[in-house]
Formats: sequence, structure tokens, C-alpha cells
Amino acid sequence: MPRSRTLGSITVTALCDGEGPFFQPRGEAFPDATEAHWAAADRLDPGAVTDDGRWWLRFRAFAVRVGDGPVTLVDAGIGPADSLAASWAPVPVPGRLPAELAAAGIDPADVRTVVLTHLHTDHVGWAGAMFPNADHLVQRAEVDALELFHPELPARLLTPLRAAGRLRVVDGETPLTPGVRLLHTPGHTPGHQSVLVEAGDERLLITGDLLVHAIQLVDPELAYAHEEDQATARHSRQHLLRSLSPAVLATPHLTAPFTPHPHPSPSPSPRRS
Repeated sequence: MPRSRTLGSITVTALCDGEGPFFQPRGEAFPDATEAHWAAADRLDPGAVTDDGRWWLRFRAFAVRVGDGPVTLVDAGIGPADSLAASWAPVPVPGRLPAELAAAGIDPADVRTVVLTHLHTDHVGWAGAMFPNADHLVQRAEVDALELFHPELPARLLTPLRAAGRLRVVDGETPLTPGVRLLHTPGHTPGHQSVLVEAGDERLLITGDLLVHAIQLVDPELAYAHEEDQATARHSRQHLLRSLSPAVLATPHLTAPFTPHPHPSPSPSPRRS
């Protein structure tokens, strides 16, 4: 059964489309990380490292529902056997998002909004035809930067959505439903966005790839090699982690889908020499 968190009348459900080893050594993904960083990150998220030292990561989407209302899906996983991620994804394809939705009691026809945090292929795999009643939300800055993404992406996804009137291009912070709003969190990609859920004094941030590994909780300054603009990504990450603390982080790639922040530190923050 997929795991959920409830804030007031809002339920957030984590849906895992697959998991597997990252395609390159993790030291190449975070070239500025020290041994102290890695030791602290491995204590914080021991399930993210294999016995032979590889990065094991999950690929998640999140379903957000206010009461018994329509569902907002945040990201759409790796996708079916012919998905754009199939050429590189380190997991069995097709992914298991349809089965995860069924286990959570969610009919794809009840999904009325699909938020694509960004247009990397491991976040858009099931988008489009699987959710026939859903608008698909993308930041304008992301659409304006299509040359950064898979060359087949416009024809495979965006053009059909636009023709069907189901592509919604937004600019910056955007309310979705009561207690749920989009935040523009650029850097990983130009139009990267995250989703903030608030109920009373409780806050939950669906991060997208604002952070991709626990090492960026150990030290939010650490850049990820596959961020398009590392300085901007660093600023987005530091700003949100600082301004939203305390909060729960709902993360696509960490072992635990819901992580309290600030998390009890596994050791004093390491310092680079």
C-alpha cells in the first residue's frame, strides 16, 4: 500500500514508479562532496547506497487530494515500455505507477491536474493519454527552454496536450486548490517548480528535483552535476529549506518519501577545506 501523509483535509500519497542504481558513480554526480559529506548522508539515508557504493534511487510521483475532491498528480514517473526514459532509466520499464494508483484507490480519470515539476524524461513518462481529464501544468520558463530536453518531447507530449487544450502554461507562483500552490524553484531546469501544501501550521513541500539526494540536506550548498544552473539551484534550495523550516519534504528520489526538515543532524555539518 502506498504511503500517505495527511495535513488537515489534504492527503498526499507517494507513488513509486520504480527504483534502481544511478547511471554514474555518485561521486561524479556530486563532485564537490567530501568523505565527511558522504558519511553523514549515508547515516541520514542508508537505503540510498548499495553494498558496492552505488547510488540507489527511487522514482516517485505524488497524488494530492483535498477531502474527497479531484486528484492533483505531481510528476508522472518513468512511464511505459516505449517512454522517452527507457533508453537510460536504471529500472525495469514499464514503471509501476498504474498499479500504485490502483493500490491507492485512485482512478486516472479522477486526476484533474498533472503538475510536471520539470520536463526531464523520468518525470513525464505517464503524462498525457493516461490522464484524459487532466490539465498538465508547466512553467513558461520550462517551455521556453525546450532545447535542453529530449528532442522528441514536443511531438510526443506537449503538442498533443496543446491540441487537446490540456496544456496549461503558468508563470511563477500559482494557486491550485485550497492549501496547495505551485512555487517556481528554478536551477535544476529553468522552469523547475515545486508544490507547497499548507494546512494550519503544517507544511509539506513536494520538492521535485530541488534536491535529489540526502547529501543536499547535509549541505544544501552542494551542487548536483546535472543541474542546468547550479548557482540558481543552490539559491532555490537554500531559500526554501530555510524559509519553510519546519516542514515535511516529499521527495521523488530519497528512500523515505516523507522526510521531516530540519532533520536531526547525523553529525556536525561538514566543511569543505
